[in-house]
Amino acid sequence: MISEFPAVSAPTMPAQPDALVCVVDDDKAVRDCLERLLRSACFNVETYASATAYLARRMHAGPVCLVLDVSMPGMDGFGLQQVLAGRCEEIVFLTGHGDVPMCAKGMKAGAADFLLKPVDEEILLAAVQQALDRARRHGRNNARQARARALLHSLTARETEVMHRVITGMLNKQIAADLGIAEKTVKIHRGRVMKKAGVASVPDLMRLIETAGDVTHHHSHPAAR
Repeated sequence: MISEFPAVSAPTMPAQPDALVCVVDDDKAVRDCLERLLRSACFNVETYASATAYLARRMHAGPVCLVLDVSMPGMDGFGLQQVLAGRCEEIVFLTGHGDVPMCAKGMKAGAADFLLKPVDEEILLAAVQQALDRARRHGRNNARQARARALLHSLTARETEVMHRVITGMLNKQIAADLGIAEKTVKIHRGRVMKKAGVASVPDLMRLIETAGDVTHHHSHPAAR
C-alpha cells in the first residue's frame, strides 16, 4: 500500500499557511503514506482514523480539503459528507472499492473529486489543490454573504418594508400610499436603508440583497413609523 503513494522528490505545490488537508481513513498504513506524500508537497496535514474523530476537532478557519475513505467502520465517508453539508470543507474521496453509482453519489452530494486506489500521486495532489482552491472561493463567498446579511438584518422592520418596495421601482409617494405613512417619512427610511446597507444606489442595494440571498427578514418588534 505504501508503494502506491511514493514520496515526491521536491515540493510541487505552493505553501498555503492557512490551508489544511485532513486524511480520514481507518487504515493506518494509508494514513501514513498519504501524510508523507502531502507533506512532501508542502501541505499542512492532519490524519484521523474515523469520521467521529474528525468531527471532534475544532473547525479550521481556513480552507480545508478532506481526503476521505468511503468504507469505514461506524460512520462511513458518505455519512461524514452528509454531516458536513453546508460547511466549507471540500472532499476528495479516495477508495479502493468504488464503482460508477458510488462515484455519482459522492459527486452529486458536492464532492470535489472521486479517485480510485491505486491513484497517481500527481493526480491526487492536483485534486487536493483544486479542492483547496474551491474551499477558499466558497469561504470568501460565505464571508461576503454573512456581511451582506448582517447589514440587511440591521434594518428595522419598517426600513425593511420600504427597502422591498424601493427595489421594485416604486416611487416614494407610491410607497407612502402603500404603507399608509407620509412621503417625508418614506424618504427618511429610504435614506437610513441606504446608509445602513452602505450603498449609494438602488442597483447597489439590489446586488447586496442578491449576495445576502435573504430578503425575507422580519423583526418581531413593532415597526417604527
